[in-house]
Amino acid sequence: MDSSEISPTLSDIEAARERIVHHIEKTPLISCRSINDACGREVFMKAENFQKSGSFKVRGAFNAVLSTLEKDSVKSLVTHSSGNHGVALAKVGGVLNIPVTVVMPKTAPSFKRKSATSFGAKVIECEPTHAERERKSEEIQRNTGAMFVSSSQDLRVIAGQGTVALEMLEEQPDLDAIVVPVGGGGLLSGVATAAKAIKPSIQIYGAEPEIANSCYKSLRSGQRTVLQEYPDTIADGLRTNIGSITWPIIKQKVDDVILVNEDEIASAMTLIWERAKIVVEPSSAVALAAVKNFSKAKGLAGISKVGVVLTGGNVGFSNMS
Repeated sequence: MDSSEISPTLSDIEAARERIVHHIEKTPLISCRSINDACGREVFMKAENFQKSGSFKVRGAFNAVLSTLEKDSVKSLVTHSSGNHGVALAKVGGVLNIPVTVVMPKTAPSFKRKSATSFGAKVIECEPTHAERERKSEEIQRNTGAMFVSSSQDLRVIAGQGTVALEMLEEQPDLDAIVVPVGGGGLLSGVATAAKAIKPSIQIYGAEPEIANSCYKSLRSGQRTVLQEYPDTIADGLRTNIGSITWPIIKQKVDDVILVNEDEIASAMTLIWERAKIVVEPSSAVALAAVKNFSKAKGLAGISKVGVVLTGGNVGFSNMS
């Protein structure tokens, strides 16, 4: 991938699939009549919680590291993450025998810290601010020569995440729309790029907590908007801002962003647990909550079959009450 590009291409995403195919799960697309009834349309849920690392993040992490290894050696890896990307990079490091350090805010769920260390990563806690996360990881990178792997602001990561859409549309080519939780925007921009290239008529929606609404505000204003306060949403994987690399892709390719409140997120998560009988974390449930609130979205005419990305299932038993 040319470093001068501002977006991965469909060819980049297809190449990413070939690169990572032996390291990831091809996750199922699940439908549940009770959920269809609750949403008033057919819903097809991409169960990325079935990845070995517990989330879709392993796709982009593997693609970024394997792409680099095709040209150069990698001494060690470092990232900052509220949880799932750190767990995914730890998984990558374990498979490829590369040491990994993950900087996590001290407010990150303990289950995710334990998951990262179980794959062999070293976890360093920091204050729960974007600035502190970046400062600490940059310090480690500078002192150790580690390769930094962004959770979303890397075209190779975006291309890896875009493989989710390839699988969804191969299994259900008649999807009218795909709804994706959005934090930094890596998954949303990758899915939008792949899906719009394959099926230009498809609608792509982001789903975001009301109190972590950087992407929503950015689309409404036409300019990337950064939240100054660290948002305390139960969707801990979305406690971040839309990124400078993902924002131009989202601005061009995403049809709208739907906001949901904390009660709606919890309700959607309960619906998935009780009716689909699978374990997802709050960030995953944001997309289904948005589908239940589809009246808030633009361009709804003719949308009867909707794909939803269940982004992860890294939740501990203490959260399941």
